[in-house]
Amino acid sequence: MAITVLFFASLADAVGIRELSLSHVSGDTVASVRNRLVETYPQIAEFTPTLLYAVNEDYADEDTPVPADTTLALIPPVSGG
Repeated sequence: MAITVLFFASLADAVGIRELSLSHVSGDTVASVRNRLVETYPQIAEFTPTLLYAVNEDYADEDTPVPADTTLALIPPVSGG
């Protein structure tokens, strides 16, 4: 069982990928998945204070459960005009 993680905008640039598959761990939440990602991609840490999250295309907070076969999107603030 896996979680599909999507990275957007400047976060995708910092990590160097736009999508990855991550093993699901029983009891996963947005925060626990994010923390595992920071271990592998430490550059994510600088984005964490301002990240938005979506679980299966619905905005979510850090306590939202992330079941297996779910898509978790990490969305940094986007600027531009």
